[in-house]
Amino acid sequence: MALNICVLRSGGEYRPEHVRALAQRIPKLVCLSDVPIPGVQTITMLHDWPGWWCKMELFRPDIYGDLFYLDLDTVVVGDIERLASAGRTTMLSDFYFPERAASGLMYLSASDREIVWQEWIKDPAGHMARCGSLGDQKLIGDCLPHAARWQDDHPGDVISYKVHVCTKQQAPRGQGNGQLPGGAKIVCFHGKPRPWGIKADWVPNYG
Repeated sequence: MALNICVLRSGGEYRPEHVRALAQRIPKLVCLSDVPIPGVQTITMLHDWPGWWCKMELFRPDIYGDLFYLDLDTVVVGDIERLASAGRTTMLSDFYFPERAASGLMYLSASDREIVWQEWIKDPAGHMARCGSLGDQKLIGDCLPHAARWQDDHPGDVISYKVHVCTKQQAPRGQGNGQLPGGAKIVCFHGKPRPWGIKADWVPNYG
């Protein structure tokens, strides 16, 4: 069984309450973090990689087995058992540029995690410079071109708030009607707004 995991580096916009809100809907969630999170088991960060690059600690060899990873601005709205037990490495297709892999929701097999770690640890600073604003997901996608995509394997289960919920008037690429589509299991908030910045009955309490 995969380990359900998220990542929190202190000092930015994400805080322990965002981890606790996610933990309300994710069984046995563990957080890779540099701060303790009351009520949530943590794994201590070992490196000081900046911004989204702190996510690369997910690939550390001392963290064992398969991982089911979720960004903290993700909202679980349905039964995710099939997703969390995917059994093979799976990434998002970027909601705006679907040819690109995105890392906001990932199932990572132990063997694929090793592939990424071996490449990353050769030259972290060089990879950060090469990938630029495309970030960690550029590196992960390059290392794992065989990764499956959630939207192909589980159509309709994983959606974008800005694309599939928002109307055209609410977001430039909005295709929704303002309501949560039936059958959705996970809603991804890539960029602004964050889920704690909207009002909807399917959003958890972030207090």
